[in-house]
Amino acid sequence: MTQERANKTGFETRAIHAGYEPDAMTGAVIPPIYASSTYKQDGVGGLRGGYEYSRSANPTRTALEGALAAVEDGVRGFAFASGLAAEDTIIRALTGTGGHVVIPDDAYGGTYRLFDKVAKVWGLDHSPAPVADTEAVAAAIEPGRTRLVWVETPTNPMLTIGDIEALATVAHDAGALLVVDNTFASPYLQQPLTLGADVVVHSTTKYVGGHSDVVGGAVIVRDLELAEKIAFHQNAMGAVAGPFDSFLVNRGLKTLHVRMDRHCDNAERVVAFLDADPRVTEVIYPGLTSHPGHEVAARQMKRFGGMVSFRVAGGVERALAVCERAEVFTLAESLGGIESLIEHPGRMTHASVAGTDLEVPDDLIRLSVGIESVEDLLADLDRALG
Repeated sequence: MTQERANKTGFETRAIHAGYEPDAMTGAVIPPIYASSTYKQDGVGGLRGGYEYSRSANPTRTALEGALAAVEDGVRGFAFASGLAAEDTIIRALTGTGGHVVIPDDAYGGTYRLFDKVAKVWGLDHSPAPVADTEAVAAAIEPGRTRLVWVETPTNPMLTIGDIEALATVAHDAGALLVVDNTFASPYLQQPLTLGADVVVHSTTKYVGGHSDVVGGAVIVRDLELAEKIAFHQNAMGAVAGPFDSFLVNRGLKTLHVRMDRHCDNAERVVAFLDADPRVTEVIYPGLTSHPGHEVAARQMKRFGGMVSFRVAGGVERALAVCERAEVFTLAESLGGIESLIEHPGRMTHASVAGTDLEVPDDLIRLSVGIESVEDLLADLDRALG
């Protein structure tokens, strides 16, 4: 399906068809894995379809990048070797020495580490701010220096919600760009570019890939000027998605809508169970009307996602015990796969922010609710809490 035609279709159709036309020679309906590092030229500079070397472009990656742009309603997508490689490319392409970035005060630990331990050494400063407080984000901006306002919504792992439209206005008024990490929501549940964001970033390892069998990242942009900057740095830095990884992520994207609906169904049942359990002191989920960001999430998300965080009576030791007793929920990092995962953020994914302003509560447990039988998930949580 051509990009122009794909842009006029529904999400599900775009996820399946955008970015690729059936192979002209064989009629293959799924993009082949082009396991080639280089391409024959028809005379010096006579490139076939623009392909010369697979760091610069590979047909399997091209198909994925076209599909990513279509589902996020962007002008161009870029596939990377990991989510952090995608973030690194954004930082280098769109900031500079002496610049400044506003980041979430409960950002993913790896993102914080990238800004605090890597980018800071290059001379890029950062300030944390609560993404749910638009005025606080505005106050953290340094006019003339702030290049990016970096937002996760929902955030990892506290599931805080930022108002994308309002944050875009604040960023643009200060001459900055709004970058939204859309990993937790996925393109199916939320499309930040349509709400005013300039750049969307994903760890495609998570919901887009969806099967815990590939590591990848993506960047999607809303205008061609940004696309040119990202494209140059993607090629110059070289942290691109390989053809096998691109194939797996693209395959996952084609069923994203079906999986996300089941993730949401199961998460809603898990939340209802936890919310009624006296052994649980707090349930954090944007779908709860008690969640401070519920109304904003309801406005900008199709549904509320498959990620659930909760706190337990008994402190850190009880939280660790719950994580270790779970069986159907696998004790592991990452998220967004078909299987349910449980983790202790303070000791696992967010250990890098311990002792900082971004430290998470030590009695917090994070669930990535999978697509198993929900009755089995509820029984497993009941045993683990016991």
